[in-house]
Amino acid sequence: MSTHTHAADLLVRAGRIVCREAGLDGPGAVAIRRGRIVASGPEVDIPAQQVVELPEGDVLLPGLVDLHAHPDRRANGSRYGVDPDRELLPRGTTTVLSQGDAGSSDWQAYKSATIGLARTRILVALNIGRYGEQGEKPALEDRAAVDVDRCARAIARDAGRIWGIAVNTSRAVTGTNDPREILDRALQAANAVEVPIMLGSRREADVPLDEQLALLREGDILTYCFAGGPESLIGEDGQVRASARAARDRGVIFDVGHGMMSFDWSVAEAAIAQGFPPDTISTDQYRRHVGSDPQHDLPRTFSKLIAAGMPEADAFHAATGRPADLIGIASEVGTLRVGGIGDLCAVRWNPDGRLADTQGVTRPGGCWEPVFVALAGDLVTGG
Repeated sequence: MSTHTHAADLLVRAGRIVCREAGLDGPGAVAIRRGRIVASGPEVDIPAQQVVELPEGDVLLPGLVDLHAHPDRRANGSRYGVDPDRELLPRGTTTVLSQGDAGSSDWQAYKSATIGLARTRILVALNIGRYGEQGEKPALEDRAAVDVDRCARAIARDAGRIWGIAVNTSRAVTGTNDPREILDRALQAANAVEVPIMLGSRREADVPLDEQLALLREGDILTYCFAGGPESLIGEDGQVRASARAARDRGVIFDVGHGMMSFDWSVAEAAIAQGFPPDTISTDQYRRHVGSDPQHDLPRTFSKLIAAGMPEADAFHAATGRPADLIGIASEVGTLRVGGIGDLCAVRWNPDGRLADTQGVTRPGGCWEPVFVALAGDLVTGG
């Protein structure tokens, strides 16, 4: 039967639908036609070509938005890169911000081979280094490749795809270069074209976190915000740093960026208990996570923040609507509002799901796991 005889192509019913932007938290349904949401809420019951009834207990969310991961389909691209359609999309992430995988010199190749060929929706934080994360050497080891003008020109030419600039001041990325100079160059480029930066901060006392936070502007993002170590968000007195609170007050964004080294229960739990939750929850998912057991993904990551004390609805929002708003596409994704793109993710509670930080420390509580994903109304998994 032709889809034109139906009011919707896809109707998904759930015992609980959650979307802060649409004011939803309860039973209902979402209807999608021609890739767009045409109805959502508790009273929705319209004819559809395909109807999916989610089991009791499943929660239907907008498609997840990962603010920090490493999508790259190129054979010789980012050393961290994963195929987003294989590693991210089936796990619920329909939109992702690439954190530094491409730079000004390989941006066009990245755009063609990754953005142009992937189903997953990809935006980019362009690396301040010309060659992104290609090769095995530290990405910002070559000072000449940290090119302010080239970075700014690339962004100015393709602002619709490039959200801002990625810069990491850790020793593993800057090599023997002065991290202060590297951060300064990133800020110069960002100021030239009026875009934000995403900073992976130095975690050593030679450049204190307080000093780095003082340089960030409204709209800039500090990722790895719950990493441990002496230069963590929690000071020696056990309190959230005054510099972090001052940065948040002026509009700096704090992002999780879990990764393989950047999530510590003690930091997350202390910060949340003191009223300093993350603004956004992201995975920093990259090549070393492929085949991990349990599988690293965004639902497991936001489950950890819930276990650390973050209210569940806030954690859902920090992986959907909030990151979508920060990258300027909140009317399109991360929402179940009528008119938005029909991206959906359903999660199911696994009471036995193991939760561990990047030091291997575990917490009880179970976790949410993805069971159904739709991209612009097309089923990816489930159904």
